[in-house]
Amino acid sequence: MAEYLPLDLPENPKLTHNITWFARALRKAGLPIGPGRVLDAIRAVAAAGFSEKGDFYWVLHACFVSRPEHSRVFTQVFRLYWRDPRYMEHMMAMMLPAVRGVQEDRPAAAAEKRAAEALLDGANHAVDAPEDPQDEARIEVDASMTISAEERLKSLDFEQMSTDEVAQAKRMLARLSLPVQPLRARRMRAARQGAMVDWRASLRDSLRRGGEIHSLARKSHRIRWPNLVVLCDISGSMSQYSRMVLHFLHAVANEKGAGWARVHAFTFGTRLTNITRHLAQRDVDQALAAAGAEAQDWEGGTRIGSCLRQFNHQWSRRVMGQGAVVLLITDGLDRDSAQDLGHEMQRLHLSARRLIWLNPLLRWEGFAPRAAGIKAMLPHVDAFRAGHNIQSLEALGTAISSTRDSGEKERLMAMVAGQ
Repeated sequence: MAEYLPLDLPENPKLTHNITWFARALRKAGLPIGPGRVLDAIRAVAAAGFSEKGDFYWVLHACFVSRPEHSRVFTQVFRLYWRDPRYMEHMMAMMLPAVRGVQEDRPAAAAEKRAAEALLDGANHAVDAPEDPQDEARIEVDASMTISAEERLKSLDFEQMSTDEVAQAKRMLARLSLPVQPLRARRMRAARQGAMVDWRASLRDSLRRGGEIHSLARKSHRIRWPNLVVLCDISGSMSQYSRMVLHFLHAVANEKGAGWARVHAFTFGTRLTNITRHLAQRDVDQALAAAGAEAQDWEGGTRIGSCLRQFNHQWSRRVMGQGAVVLLITDGLDRDSAQDLGHEMQRLHLSARRLIWLNPLLRWEGFAPRAAGIKAMLPHVDAFRAGHNIQSLEALGTAISSTRDSGEKERLMAMVAGQ
C-alpha cells in the first residue's frame, strides 16, 4: 500500500483554498497545470512564507510556469486575482469593451482576455475583495452603434482573443478561401476558338482530303495552376499566430476547386519540418496534432537563415515547380547571420513567382525595420503585409493575384534607406 507523506499546509486555510482556485484559473487560461503542481505550490508557499508579495509571485511563478510564453498569461491572472482587490472591475472591462465609464479606452494586453475569462468562471471562489457600493450599480450597454461581433472578430488580433473568440475565429478561418489566377503555359492545345492557327494540324487534316484545306485548325495556350508553398515560423514569439495560420492553411489545402495544383507546408524554428502530408487529413484537429507532434521545435528558438538554406537545398526543386507562390510567415527576428539570411532569401525569391511575407509585427502603427534580420529579408520579397488577424488573411487573395501589390514594402524600404 502506498504511503503518503504528511503535507504541512499554511496556517491560513483560506490561502490554500485560493491557491487551488488560482491554479484552476491558470489551467483554464491554457497552462498545463495538474494536481501535482498545485501541491508543490502549496508546499513552496508554506516554506517561503507569505510576507512579501514579490516573493509570493515568484514562488508561484516557479511552480506553475514551465515555458516562456506562459509567463505572460500567469502575470495577467496573478495581477487580477491577487494584487488588485477590484479585479472583477478589470475583468468586466476586458470582457465588455463597449461598457462606458468602466475602463479607459485601450486594447487589452496580450493574454489579458484569456486571463479574465478564466477568472470569471471562478469568480465566486476568488480572494475576498472589499465591498464597494458602486459595484452593485446596474451597468447598461448601448449596442446600437457597435459593429457586429463577426466584423469585430475579423479585426481583432489573434494574440488578444479569448478562448471562445479563438474557437470562433478558427471556424471563420475554415470557411475562407485563397483564390488564385491560372498561369498561361508555353505549350499549346487544340481549341476551336483559339487565337492562333495550328498550321501543322491543318496540313495533316488536308492530307485526308487530297490536299484540300476546308478549315483551319486553331490552338491556344494551355492553362496550368501554380503550387502554393508556405513556410511558417513556429518559434515562441509566433506560436499563437502560427496555429491560426495553419488552421487557415488546412482549409486552403482541402478546398475543392480552389485552383492550386498542390499546397506544400513547412514549419521552422530551429529546424525545418515538412508537414504537407498531415494537412491532407480532413479533420483539422487531427491534422494539426500530427503536425505538432512531428515539429519538435514548436515554441523554441528561431534560426531563419539555416532553415531557409535547408529548404533551398533539399526541397526547392521538388515543390516549387514553375510559377510557385511562396508565403513566408515570420516576425523576422533571427539568431543567424543577417548576411547569410539575405543570401538565402535572395535564392528563395529567384525560385518563386511571388514571395509574400506576412509579419504580425505590422499590427503596430510605429513598426520600423530596425532588426538586422528584417533589413536583410525585406529587399527580397514582392509584398510585405500584416498577418495578425482574419482581415489580413482575407486580403491575401489580392496580394497573390496582383503583381503590383507590395503591401508595406515600399514604405519600409524608404525607412531603411533613411536610417
